[in-house]
This record gives sequence, structure tokens and C-alpha cells, in this order.
Amino acid sequence: MASLTIRKLDEAIKAELRVRAARNGRSVEDEVRVILREAATDALPTATTEAPSSRSATSSERLDYRSKSNAIQNITLIIGGGIAAYKALDLIRRLKERGFIVRCVITHAAQQFVTPLSASALSNNRAYTDLFDPASEFDAGHIRLARDCDLVIVAPATADLMAKMANGHADDLATAILLATNRPILLAPAMNPLMWDNAATRRNVAQLVRDGVTLIGPGTGEMAEAGEAGVGRMSEPTEIADAAVRMVRPQRPRPLAGKRILITAGPTHEPIDPVRYIANRSSGKQGFAIAAAAHAAGADVTLITGPVDLADPAGVNVKRVESARDMLQQVETTLPVDVAIFAAAVADWRVANEGSQKLKKTQGGMPQLELVENPDILATVSHLTQRRPPLVIGFAAETEHLLDNARSKLARKGCDWIVANDVSPATGVMGGDRNTIHLISKDDSSDDGFHVESWPVMTKDDVAAALVDRIATTVKDQTS
Repeated sequence: MASLTIRKLDEAIKAELRVRAARNGRSVEDEVRVILREAATDALPTATTEAPSSRSATSSERLDYRSKSNAIQNITLIIGGGIAAYKALDLIRRLKERGFIVRCVITHAAQQFVTPLSASALSNNRAYTDLFDPASEFDAGHIRLARDCDLVIVAPATADLMAKMANGHADDLATAILLATNRPILLAPAMNPLMWDNAATRRNVAQLVRDGVTLIGPGTGEMAEAGEAGVGRMSEPTEIADAAVRMVRPQRPRPLAGKRILITAGPTHEPIDPVRYIANRSSGKQGFAIAAAAHAAGADVTLITGPVDLADPAGVNVKRVESARDMLQQVETTLPVDVAIFAAAVADWRVANEGSQKLKKTQGGMPQLELVENPDILATVSHLTQRRPPLVIGFAAETEHLLDNARSKLARKGCDWIVANDVSPATGVMGGDRNTIHLISKDDSSDDGFHVESWPVMTKDDVAAALVDRIATTVKDQTS
């Protein structure tokens, strides 16, 4: 959300806002944010927060969009005046990727390297530069920037800026914020190695650490100046963003710590000749989301994926394959595991007479292609007598008769659960970011021998989080 400017209100309302803000120890703008948040929360329909009734409390909380909106955190990013300031633009992106709202403060020296316009465009918020800005300071803007956040980051933190911090200077907007804040501060120093080694800098750093400031870096490497190298490089934006997450977000529970999980994802490509292949439309997004959620829950995750255009999830061991036979080989190499999740859309058939050269059109028409059945990876693992995972989960992507086909697949394949979803073109599931699933398991007490649990429409990330929560509960029950 962009910053609020309290204008065009009559004086009586402004006076009431000032009194309420003072009573609650907030700035006027912060008080307005609270009022708006309370009004928006009251207006949210309760239906959007409902989760499957049998799901665990932690999963329900994760799927509660009202709780999500309240959990969004704000960062005030102060960009200091060094050549490393160009990295701050990438840092804005990395922080936003992690769900932070970012407001930038750019020092006068930093404006020689980056512009307020570029910072504003990337952060989707106004960039602040001047301590004496009438539009901001009418309600003590520097105090608001210092307090209306969960963390203050200084990147790059120059020797001059750290010296001012250590000695309590407040002669510009950046230093006024740093002196007025009661929020955690994260510094990412960046300077010439001789400046970093200078006795004055070492004294200032020691004082800042005693004052409770957190530092990340600097790293070792070549400097911007030709022939200069040593300690002084600013930490990479991803490292700084990850440090911010650790500082302001409590560590998640790790219910799958010590467990090994195998996940397959994406399509397989079955070659016709060196340039053509048989495939399907799977994007791999759901499998990748499950791998990321399982890693976040503490599991040792191996993700075996067919050809997809997705970045490897952080902390996950990723093996990339092409064909169904390649995937089966990697699956067998990875066993034994505690849980196996087969989310890949494996091609059912391959060409028996794969061409060694590109097949050409002929006057006789299309070349004859003989198809043979691919190995059934899910059934192969489900029917193992040794090294079978205690929990085997398959996926059923159907375009018609969803539940009937999914029940039949569960019985035929011999797995423990089936995650069924409708992938007909009208749903937009293939390649999209949302999914509607039905979790099907065996239930001898029911009339048809199955238990079906239907979940609401969710993002694929939320589906992954809910599925991992259910797996963690099941694995715990199996071992207790």
C-alpha cells in the first residue's frame, strides 16, 4: 500500500485524529492505517477464511486470508551513498518477493548512484529524500518512517553513515530516522577495504554492535576501484533479504525435521526424433510448491522434475530429467524415503521406434509411429515389497468424472492417498497459480471404501502448505 497523506480533511477531523494518535502512541498516518485495517477486517466475508473442517489448526491459520493481511510487514530501507547503492534496487525486489512492503529513504549521496524514481517504481511506494519535506513532515514524517515499520535496513551502510549513527548525529532524513527508531536495525556495510580496516570504523562498528544493531557482511572480493580487493563488499541482496526474514519473523515449526521426502513434478518429454517429442501441459508449479513447503517444514527434500521453466526451490535437492524412464531411475536411486509424492504428469506412452535423425515428410504421408507404454512410476513404488515409503501419494489430473476416476486410480495404483484435481481447459489449472483439489484416501468404514475431502479454491502455494501439514500429522501418528 502506498503511504498515506492526510489532506483535505476538515480541521475537526484532523484534530480528532491527532488526539487519538497521541492517546495510542502512534503517528497520525499510523492511526489512520489502524482505522482502515479494522474497517477492512470487519468487511471481509467469512467464507474466504473457511478451510476444510478436518484440517489442523496451523493449516487453517495459514489459509486465513484475513490473518495474512494483518501479518504483512513493513521495512524502511535506507540507501546510503556508495557505488553498492545499485544493489539496493535488486534488494527492493528480493524483499518484496518475501512479502514485505518497502519504503525507501535515499540519502543525498546515494542519489548520485540511484534515483528516487527507480526506487519508487520498484517498491510501488514514494521514495523519501528530504528531512524538511512539507508534504511528509506535517505529521512528523521522519518519526513515521522510523516507527511505522518492523525493521530498518541500511544498504549500503557507508563508513560516514555508520559514523553518524555511532555518534548520534541526525542532520538529514536518514540519520534522523535511525536516531528516532525503536525498531531493529540491520546494516549491510560497503566500503573500501582500507576504510573498513580503519581504527575509527572499527570503533564505530563496535559501538553500533553494543547498541544492538545487527550487521550482515561485509564480504570479501574485488572492489569497484581497479586493483582494489579485500573485505568491504556489500552482502548480496538475497542474503540481506533472508537476514531480514530471520530478524522479524519467528521461526516456523519444523514438524518434518529428520524426514526424507521424494517429490516428482512437471511433465516428461518422450522423444520422437532429435527435435520432436510427446509431452503434456504440466507446468510443475504444484510439485515445486510442495517441495518448498516440505523443506520449510524441516524435511530433507529431493525433487525430481521433468522439463519446466521454474527456478529450483531453495534448500531442495533438485534432479532434472527428460523421460519417464529417466524419472523412474532417479526415483529408485532416491529410495528409501519416508514420504513419496508423485505430482509429475508422466507421459503414458513413448515412441518405440525413436528416429535417430529428424523424420521427414514423404509422399506416402506421415511416418508410422508405434507407441509403447511407459513405466508406471506411482504403481511401481506403491507395490514395492521392500523400500516402499510408509506414505505414498499420487495425483489424478482429470478432465471428466473426477472423483470416480480418482477413486479408481487409488485402488488400481495401490498408493495411500490421491490428490485429485480437474484440469479441463475451463479451470485454468494447467499453468495457472490456483488449484481446487480433493484428497482421497482409503476408508473401510465408508460405503464405497473411500474418504473424500474437498478443499476450497486455493493458490498452489496454499494447497502445498495444507498438504504438508496433513502429511506432518500423519507421519507423527505413524511414529507415535
